[in-house]
Parts: sequence; structure tokens; C-alpha cells
Amino acid sequence: MGYIVPYLGIDLGTSNTQIYVRRKGIVIDEPSILVADRSAKRTIRAIGDEARALLGRTTGESVAVRPLADGLIHDFDMTEEMLRFFVRKAIGASRLFKPRAVMTVPSRITPVERRVLKKVAVSAGIWENQLNLVEKPFAAAVGCGLPVFDPVGSMVVDIGGGSTEVAVISLGGIVAGKTIRIGGVKMDEAIIGHIKRTHNIQIGDRTAEEMKISLGSALPLKTERRALVKGRDMITNLPQTAELSSTEVFESLRAPCQAILSAIQDVLSRTPPELAGDVMRSGIHLTGGGSQLLGLDQYIASEFKIPVLLAKDPLNCAALGVGHLAENFEQLHRIGRSSFLREENEE
Repeated sequence: MGYIVPYLGIDLGTSNTQIYVRRKGIVIDEPSILVADRSAKRTIRAIGDEARALLGRTTGESVAVRPLADGLIHDFDMTEEMLRFFVRKAIGASRLFKPRAVMTVPSRITPVERRVLKKVAVSAGIWENQLNLVEKPFAAAVGCGLPVFDPVGSMVVDIGGGSTEVAVISLGGIVAGKTIRIGGVKMDEAIIGHIKRTHNIQIGDRTAEEMKISLGSALPLKTERRALVKGRDMITNLPQTAELSSTEVFESLRAPCQAILSAIQDVLSRTPPELAGDVMRSGIHLTGGGSQLLGLDQYIASEFKIPVLLAKDPLNCAALGVGHLAENFEQLHRIGRSSFLREENEE
């Protein structure tokens, strides 16, 4: 009887972790959050969806932990525990062979940060010699169905929870790229800061995300929207309610949107003319959860006079991309020198 080695595609993100299992698709899509005791042992109480349900409702003895920040590992031990939990949940705990995996990593990270990401994956149960790291914008481009191995330029703007990655891709590699530590989390923090300054109310991350979804936009709305926001009064520490307008949320999101715009401009300025011409024709492709901000595609298109297309499945592009590579492992050797795959083989 033969044993089947599991092939995984892992998108380890600041906000969410997704795992794609070969021939099954995405089987894990849960928040990158844990709830642990405040004690020195830091006993874990919940991970993923269960931990998210406890956000803002933990006792003084427990604390919510986000082990990744700005797309990078902030807490090694908690990241290891979380990834091990998700891998076992995806393929089962009793396996004779460790799984092979293709995992996303932020582009432009240092060799030390890359080794830490690899060590976490191996500690979580991935087969070390069969672990392949792929830059996230490249994976997102694959997930979008873009011709990443052809001699044409494709531009991807992946707006995740902790960072935004802009890249022009051609012939299996990233020709020009930039990473900024601004994403969905920074947008939420901007809304929290605005409400704190103008209404003297402290709100949580989940409330800020809800306001971003219901009222947020990258362009002023023709029709004003309003919603009630509930939080804690900064003076009395008592529950308080205030009315929030879409104009206020738009103003608070202006700085993050401008930072994304500047990153795109920088990458376009460093793109070879022939590939820049390809981008002018094929457009800029938006992926990641943050790309769903209302009007963001129109905002970028109006600034650069280039078509901007929101991916059909923006939340899952990177996971589908590494999933495609997990389904087609033979394509990994085609990824060019700008990826980490060649560096891994040279070490």
C-alpha cells in the first residue's frame, strides 16, 4: 500500500492564515489570532475562529495574541503553535510522512527574517527539504491567473492585513517591487484614532473593521452615510454611543490610501519601459482583503490613468496561487532568480 504525501499551499498572513490542500482546495481560512494565559507558561486557550470569538471578551487572566505584525513574525512560539494547529486541522494529526509545502513570504525581507519563517514552518511539522518559499505578490499573481511565466509585464498590488506589496512580474520573477507596512490593520487603527480624537470614545478592532466595511471609501461618497458606533468613553470609562459619518471615515483613511498610491508610483517609475507599456495595456490588478475598500480601484485609476481591476476572489488569491503551485510542483523550477526558491537551493 502506497502512502500519499500531503502537498500544502500556505498563506501565513497578519490577519488570516489560509491552507490549501492538494486536490481539496482551501480547507483552512481562519484569523491569525490566539488567546493565551498571561502567566509565564502562556497556556493557549483558543486559536483561529474560536480565538476571534473571544476578542474583547477575555478576562484579566487571558490575553489575545496576534503573533504576526506587518506581515512578519512577532512572536515565534505563538506562530509555531498556531501554524502547527492549522496544519494538523488541515491534514489530520496522524501522518506517516510530513507534508510538502509552498508558503508565501513577504518580498524584500532580510535573510534572517526568511530563515525565521522557514524555521517556524519546519517546527510546525512541514518537511524541511520540501518547503518552498514564494514571494506573496508572485503567489497572488498566480492566483489571479496572470501570465507570470510569459515575457510580458503584469502588475499586482496585494493589500493584506499588515502590509501592501506592489510588484511588476515577468518571466517567472519580480522585476520591480516595494513593500510598505500599511494594510487593513493600519486602516482600522486610523479609524480607531479618529474616533478617539474627535468623539473621545475607545473602540475595538472588530468595531473599527465594521465601520471600515460599512462606511469606508477611498473616494468621497455622493450620498452621506451614517452609523452608530459603540465604545468606552475616554473620560468616564462608561459605555458610550456616537454617530459616525462616511466623510469622517474617508478622511481617516486618506493617509493609508495615499501611501499605497505612492508605493505604486515608485514601482512604476522603476519598471523598464517595455514592461510599463504592458502594464498600461493590461492594467493594475488588486488583490488582498484591503483591496475591497470601496472606490479604491477608481481612486488608483484616476491618479495613473491606467485600468485597475479588482481580482474576482481578492481574499483568496495568494492562497490559490500557492495552491496552484502545490498542485503543480514541477512549475517551481520556472520561478526566476528574484524569488527565494533559488536562494534556498544555494544555501
